[in-house]
Amino acid sequence: MKTMEWKDNKLILIDQTKLPDELAYFICKTYEDVIIAIKTMVVRGAPAIGVAAAFGMALGYLADEDLDLVADEIKSSRPTAINLFWAVDRVLNSNNPVEEAKKMYVEDIETNLAIGRHGAELIAKGDTILTHCNAGALACVDYGTALGVVRTAHNQNKDINVICDETRPLGQGARLSVWELQQDGIPVKLIPDVASGYLMMEGKIDKVVIGADRVAYDGIANKIGSFLVALAAKRFHIPFYVAAPLSTFDHEISIYDTTIEERGAEEVLYYGGCRIAPKDTEVINPAFDIVPKDLISGIITEKGIVKMDKFKEFFINLK
Repeated sequence: MKTMEWKDNKLILIDQTKLPDELAYFICKTYEDVIIAIKTMVVRGAPAIGVAAAFGMALGYLADEDLDLVADEIKSSRPTAINLFWAVDRVLNSNNPVEEAKKMYVEDIETNLAIGRHGAELIAKGDTILTHCNAGALACVDYGTALGVVRTAHNQNKDINVICDETRPLGQGARLSVWELQQDGIPVKLIPDVASGYLMMEGKIDKVVIGADRVAYDGIANKIGSFLVALAAKRFHIPFYVAAPLSTFDHEISIYDTTIEERGAEEVLYYGGCRIAPKDTEVINPAFDIVPKDLISGIITEKGIVKMDKFKEFFINLK
C-alpha cells in the first residue's frame, strides 16, 4: 500500500481524511495543491509529508516557478515535522528536482524496511505492542516506521498483538492504524486514549513503539498524547521505543525549542460531524507534544537500534 504515486508529472495521494470509510485519491497538479494536501492532512506523517513536499518542489520546477519562493511556501504549511524542511532543502540544492524527489521516494521505502528489520529484534514471541497515532505505511511512502516494526515481527511469525490508542482529536490510531493492521491481518484492538495507563498497570502491554516527527539530542516530538503514554510506560517499567528515520533528526535545536503546531478548535469541538461541547467553548489544540530523552528506552533507525546511554555519542557522530 503506497501512500503516494508520481504519474504523468502529477502527485497522486491517498486522501487520508476519507479513511477508513472510503479509499479516495487527491491529485496534485501544482505545488499549491501539495500545500493544501499537507495543511488539510490529506497527507500526514513526517516521512510522507517530507516526500510529498519534495514532489511539491518538483511540480514548482516543472512549472518554472521561483523555487526559493516555492520552498518558503511549502515550509510554511506545517511547522513541526522536520522531514518537510529537510526534504525541501534537499530538492532545492539538487540539480534535478524531479529525479531527486523520485530518489527520495525509493529511499523512504528502503529506510522503513530497514527500521522494521532492526526493530523486530526487540519484539519477543507473543508480545502485545501499544502504538500511538499512525506511524504506518500511510505516514510514509510505504511500510511504515513503528508499524514497520510491527509488520516485520508479524511476518516473522512472532504471534504479536497490537493495541492502538484512538489518538484524539483526529483519530489517526482509530481511523488509520487499525485500518492498516486489519488490511494485513495483524491482530489489533482499539482503546480510548485514556485507557493505556490502566492496561499497563494490568500487565497487558509488553512494549510501546511509536514514531516521531522530530528527534533532537534531548528527546522527541510526536503526536499529542505521546508524553502521557511514555510516563505510564516508565512507571510500569515497560520498554518505550521510538522508530524514526535519520531524516527526522534535528541537529540544530533542543527538542524543547520545537515549534508545536496549534490546530483549529473545530477538531476538538466536533467528532464525527457532531458537536460534543457547548458553543463558543475556548479550545487549546496542540497537535504534538515532547517526550524527554529519559522516558525513551531506545530509538530504532535504519542504521540500527540506539540505546539512550549511547544516544548522545550517536547523535554527535551523525552530525
